[in-house]
Amino acid sequence: MSKPTTQTLPDIFESFSDARKQGFIAMKNLKEQGKGVVGTFCTYVPVELFLAVGLIPVGLCSTSDETIGEAEKVLPRNLCPLIKASYGFAAADKCPYMYFSDLVVGETTCDGKIKMYELLGKIKDVHVMELPHSQDKPSSRALWMEEIKRLKTRVEEKFGVTITEEKLRRAIKERNKERALLKKLYELSVMTPPPFFGLQQLQILFGTQFKFSHEQKVKELEGTISSITNEYENGKRPVSANAKRIIVTGCPTGGVTEKFTRVIEESGAVVVAYENCTGAKQFDRQVDESADPYEALCDYYLNIGCSVMSPNPNRLELLGRLCDQFKADGVLEMVLQSCHTYAIESHTIGEFLKTRNIPFMSLETDYSTGDTEQLKTRAAAFIEML
Repeated sequence: MSKPTTQTLPDIFESFSDARKQGFIAMKNLKEQGKGVVGTFCTYVPVELFLAVGLIPVGLCSTSDETIGEAEKVLPRNLCPLIKASYGFAAADKCPYMYFSDLVVGETTCDGKIKMYELLGKIKDVHVMELPHSQDKPSSRALWMEEIKRLKTRVEEKFGVTITEEKLRRAIKERNKERALLKKLYELSVMTPPPFFGLQQLQILFGTQFKFSHEQKVKELEGTISSITNEYENGKRPVSANAKRIIVTGCPTGGVTEKFTRVIEESGAVVVAYENCTGAKQFDRQVDESADPYEALCDYYLNIGCSVMSPNPNRLELLGRLCDQFKADGVLEMVLQSCHTYAIESHTIGEFLKTRNIPFMSLETDYSTGDTEQLKTRAAAFIEML
């Protein structure tokens, strides 16, 4: 069994916070070693298919407004900033991960992405998975199974590899181990007060995807959990016991949208959990290791509670469970401008939380920093009300 990496907490948090930037060099070295790279945008993509044959999956650069101006030369200005950033980094050739990707795998989570992938396909080799928008129909499951098998074939043809069931089962076990550790880490915030701030939690959850060695990643996560637990047991309390406990839900977090967590915590509260893709939505469950690997992957990924699903009971189930588990004082939702599915589902989330007597507010933002003070004013008013 590998020994956990021992570091001081500031070094640990800095390591994960800086992982995306530092990963550029690691990615370059992996490419020079002949490793194949698959770029992804979404939690729905079954990365186990890539890991099974030694390919490197990486989340592509779509969390900054740096290249939105370039994207708007082609895309409409009133489009979701995540979509514009995704295309802009490719068009401007400013994302090393996009540059090194041999294949980019997209998914039909929304109409804007679907049309953007058409344009992206002129720049990179793009494979798009047809995602059903319901989870309770046999036809939806059959379609998603077909799409997973179609991706398997595409990967085998593109990289000249064979994805065997044995290799896939091993990849599922490895990925499950990472999920379990990340869940164990964010569940440390069940404690009152939490052992770290929500911004530090987010930086670890987001930064993990840019650490490409499974063994090293596991060691770092084990070491991080051990260090945080030890310091807490020795009396370290970085978060006030009086801080209101907030759960963040909504659109994907990370990168520039760290501002959302910052304004919450600068207003005196603490983010204890993220229901978003970067957090519990991705790590709460495991892929069934005892089932047929393709059946297991199909069931795991299809049941992610994203707002593109209609109906979407899995998001409500997870959010309600997190509120109970983390003793939430309130829920704040981050909705990116022009993200219609999350914007519309805000009403459903509000009504659901009302039945549980949990205060809720949805805030709209984009990838700029110009609205930071406005966000802080509204978040502070919400927290003061609790």
